[in-house]
Amino acid sequence: MAHLLGAEALHLEYPTRVVFDSVTIGLNEGDRVGIVGRNGDGKSTLLKLLSGRIEPDGGRVTRRRGVTLGMLDQADTVDPALTVAQAVVGDLDEHVWAGDAKVRDVIAGLLGDLDWHAVVGTLSGGQRRRVALAALLVGDWDVVFLDEPTNHLDVEGIAWLAEHLKRRWPASQGGLAVVTHDRWFLDEVSTSTWEVHDRIIEPFEGGYAAYILQRVERDRMAAASEAKRQNLLRKELAWLRRGAPARTSKPKFRIDAAEELIADEPPVRDTVSLTQMATARLGKDVVDVIDAGVSFGDKRVLEGVEWRIAPGERTGILGVNGAGKSTLLGLVTGAVQPTSGTVKRGKTVKIATLTQQLAELDDVKNDRVSEVIGRYRSSYVAGGKELTPGQLLERLGFTSAQLSTPVKDLSGGQKRRLQLLLILLDEPNVLILDEPTNDLDTDMLAALEDLLDSFPGTLLVVSHDRYLVERVTDQQYAVLDGRFRHLPGGLEEYLRLRAAGVGAGGPAAVQPGGSPASGSAASGAPSGPALAGAELRAAEKERSSLERKINKLTGDIEKLHRRIAEFDQSDYVGLGTLTAELTALETQITELETRWLELSEQLDG
Repeated sequence: MAHLLGAEALHLEYPTRVVFDSVTIGLNEGDRVGIVGRNGDGKSTLLKLLSGRIEPDGGRVTRRRGVTLGMLDQADTVDPALTVAQAVVGDLDEHVWAGDAKVRDVIAGLLGDLDWHAVVGTLSGGQRRRVALAALLVGDWDVVFLDEPTNHLDVEGIAWLAEHLKRRWPASQGGLAVVTHDRWFLDEVSTSTWEVHDRIIEPFEGGYAAYILQRVERDRMAAASEAKRQNLLRKELAWLRRGAPARTSKPKFRIDAAEELIADEPPVRDTVSLTQMATARLGKDVVDVIDAGVSFGDKRVLEGVEWRIAPGERTGILGVNGAGKSTLLGLVTGAVQPTSGTVKRGKTVKIATLTQQLAELDDVKNDRVSEVIGRYRSSYVAGGKELTPGQLLERLGFTSAQLSTPVKDLSGGQKRRLQLLLILLDEPNVLILDEPTNDLDTDMLAALEDLLDSFPGTLLVVSHDRYLVERVTDQQYAVLDGRFRHLPGGLEEYLRLRAAGVGAGGPAAVQPGGSPASGSAASGAPSGPALAGAELRAAEKERSSLERKINKLTGDIEKLHRRIAEFDQSDYVGLGTLTAELTALETQITELETRWLELSEQLDG
């Protein structure tokens, strides 16, 4: 396997600490490396060293002659004076770049909702980040370095990026190194893992699941001082091993010892006990959203939403940016009033929201951490055990020395953990998490999930982190075309629906005058033959008709669900008739969605 680039006896230090000490590592043809480690341990610095953006204090970085390298840095910016088209394809004529399948795929996968001629300076920070990623991926590189590429991407965008990277080079060619906290993405794209810790780089074979397996076995043989960390990893491993078999198909090492470690590990959550506790604290009534709709002026955001939230329910909510997820959560919290329908809340409901803005810390930013937590409860019950705030902080990765640190001097990840702790100490019985993974590394995400496992109330999660959603919730719903839809098949069903065009009427749809690439290409679906003339007009007319029929059937299905819920459950004959009617409608809508996808492939191919 040919060498692409690497480092020999690499040494780097800053005035206050040594980052790397005599590190030797290499990237070969066909390597797909995921880089993990605690925040601040040097993951991004490693990419900058290997790419030549910074120079080491000792040792050297080697690169095979002629190897080209492209990198997406967290600080990379795009010239705000350029248009999206200029930033991505430069001055190339349209017939040149449009004839390149890779370029079309990248534009469709990342920029399908942007105006192709918009000035970069007018875009949001997340949109600029996607433009920078697209500009990198359209190039021909032997090696690609990506630093947190999934930031600002939704579930569909992350799935598209994983597929693109898997098919970008033949199996034995090219090299990829990616730093990300998205564990699903790591497992999808990486065949090996580098853990950056304690001034060294430790290689592991396989993706994130394989890395956890090996790490547990390593910790089993470590000193007793690692016991607390090991227990947390056992729980993480138990979750991984109960998941899809594909998660552990990559490693080629012996894992018998790791299997023995989790043989007696109980399920991640004792769902029955948690539900009983939730019922005791909440009562039977939490929040009932009944046939609710929300409009702002002439703009309809939500329509016909039916959601009866149960005690102890753990629900993940999916949808593209701007689909109405925040509006839906506003209905639950009372921040948004319905323009139609009703919202009822139980008398004992106490809702708390973990927001992205860290607003809870604004008033205490100059106080020390110990002073802040001292103003709250002296104990907290988690998993049937009583814990002090200090013990909770320890579970969330704080050291005793950090207790005397002013809140304003904490890192982004530490602030997120403190924010969650303050919310939990206030003892809400309904907890809403709005993109809780920001600024957290993989170890801290595991600690956060461990803490949420013992939360006895109702948990509602909005996140693009696929692993987190599958890990902490028991069911998923999606906001599609202003309606709230249950996803029995989870995130895979959501991606299938989006690929079939469901929800395309929302903000994710390509706007007139926008990108010349079609949204259907982002899903990786093969393009059919292009249509023209009378055939084109007929296909467009049929697709519009199908969209109207799908919307109508969706409404009919939701109404039928309500009828079944209100029907006399002892009338088995009547229930059977309604169920048969529901099955027929669902079969019909599946056929229509399939036909819609076929037409879209022909129209946009």
